Amino acid sequence: MKNLTSVEEGKTLAIISHFWFIGTVIAWVLNLKKQNDYTSFYVRQMLGWDLLAFLNGWLIYSFFGGFFKWIIGVILILFWIISFIGCISGDKKLIPVFGEHFQEWFKSL
Repeated sequence: MKNLTSVEEGKTLAIISHFWFIGTVIAWVLNLKKQNDYTSFYVRQMLGWDLLAFLNGWLIYSFFGGFFKWIIGVILILFWIISFIGCISGDKKLIPVFGEHFQEWFKSL
């Protein structure tokens, strides 16, 4: 059972974390004092997603070209939509394939 107080208190910052890297940084900084678990979950998810998007724009394009960048970009957008819908609905929704890794890699956030 989820802690509704934690979800409701952290939902705004969790939503903000979904808007580019700057939104993730803003949500992380504003969450430093209160350390809301719901916000922290989505900050970790979006930091990982931002990293994947950066790598797609830089590495994938450099080595494989625009077609693969486009395909991976569409997949990343679907991952973002899944995460955003989970965030708005008050669920902790892991990004497919990578979400558990993001939670582990960025657990100090």
